[in-house]
Amino acid sequence: MRVVICGAGQVGYGIAERLASERNDVSVIDTSPTLVQAIRDNLDARGFVGHGAHPDVLAEAGAEQADMIIAVTLHDEVNMVACQVAHSLFNIPTKLARIRAQSYLQSHWQDLFSTDNMPIDVIISPEIEVGEMVLRRIALPGAMDAVRFADNSIAMIAIECREDCPVVNTPLGQLTDLFPDLNATVVGILRGNGLFIPSSADQMVAGDVAYAVVERAQVKRTLGLFGHVEPEATRIVIVGGGNIGLYVAGEMERRNLRAKLRVIEANRDRAVTIADQLKRTIVLHGSGLDQNLLREADIEESDLIVSLTNDDKVNVLASVMGKRLGCHGNLALLNDADFQGLTRPLEIDAFINPKSVTISRVLQHVRRGRIRAVHSIQNGLAEAIEAEALETSPIVGVPLRELDLPENLRIGSIYRNGTYVKPTGSTKIRAKDRVVIFAKSGAVRRVEQMFRVSLEFF
Repeated sequence: MRVVICGAGQVGYGIAERLASERNDVSVIDTSPTLVQAIRDNLDARGFVGHGAHPDVLAEAGAEQADMIIAVTLHDEVNMVACQVAHSLFNIPTKLARIRAQSYLQSHWQDLFSTDNMPIDVIISPEIEVGEMVLRRIALPGAMDAVRFADNSIAMIAIECREDCPVVNTPLGQLTDLFPDLNATVVGILRGNGLFIPSSADQMVAGDVAYAVVERAQVKRTLGLFGHVEPEATRIVIVGGGNIGLYVAGEMERRNLRAKLRVIEANRDRAVTIADQLKRTIVLHGSGLDQNLLREADIEESDLIVSLTNDDKVNVLASVMGKRLGCHGNLALLNDADFQGLTRPLEIDAFINPKSVTISRVLQHVRRGRIRAVHSIQNGLAEAIEAEALETSPIVGVPLRELDLPENLRIGSIYRNGTYVKPTGSTKIRAKDRVVIFAKSGAVRRVEQMFRVSLEFF
């Protein structure tokens, strides 16, 4: 696939890194010579210094032969114009744009991004994507990571195996025998800095993070078996009233969730603005690092502190401080990989990486075959993928034990006619099944091949 990426920041670089490692033909455009040089030095991709919406720059980057343009610069308007130029002058088939300003995304302007107006096929709003991820984490206390598949009927959760975890040091095959009615499959284990696909003989040990694909109705039971019986958070303090913090609080009000919310915002004008928009949330003006203000927000009686500012240091310190002042749990927004590595020593229960969330959303539309959803794991070490099987898919009609599947991927579940199917060696995938797969980075291309449309289909 030939892809032109406009923007070489964290997200653009991350997308280029992933696609280039899979031997796609990637060109990256940015106005910063430093960022472009980093692309040239570190990736198997071409870098071009220039404006991503200028026709001559797009032409130099190979837009005439491109299959897709991904516009993720810092400016919405540049992203929008880049897609328009890509459509009007170069007839690029697929156009993705990152749009941050919520004004463009209001429902009564929904016709703006259409073929007749501004031809953008996929709109990516980082604030909404991250906000939804925060809401899912709040809904699943005890999970370090959580993503839903198959119309929200299946979840993949990451669970920390603590010293008191009841299922450590037990072969996974034995766990299946002990809980035959549990619709859950451990598909990956993170141990230290390494991630591997376990076999039935492997065991989890204290300190591991287990990735399990679970029927949604049995998520809480699965967490309980791992020793995570955390109650639902009903008293929440949000540090940071920016776009993400406001979205989370607003959605919790709109969905009539019964949590009592308090938002701490450092900017006075912003605090006044969001206080006017929120109906049942108390908004406090001040620093999330002010212990007196945290106590005023009743941090000692709270179930969860969620740090969502645009400063990683504030998010880390506020999370640690809140927990030490008596808050039961914490969740932090972290961009910097160095800070992400400190979460467990600092007793930060879970974190969200905005870059990873955005990249996952982009990859969902880049992956070939009938790929419905993608979630990036541990900065690209693996991916959880939902794919739809077609009649011509090579994996259809063959028992799983007879498929020549690589060792670095595992089928976690099958969704068939609205029903969860736990995969076994004798299971046969049928056409129209939706399959959730956990694949290390080196096996992603194989997943695409497994769900490809054969030439005979045409």
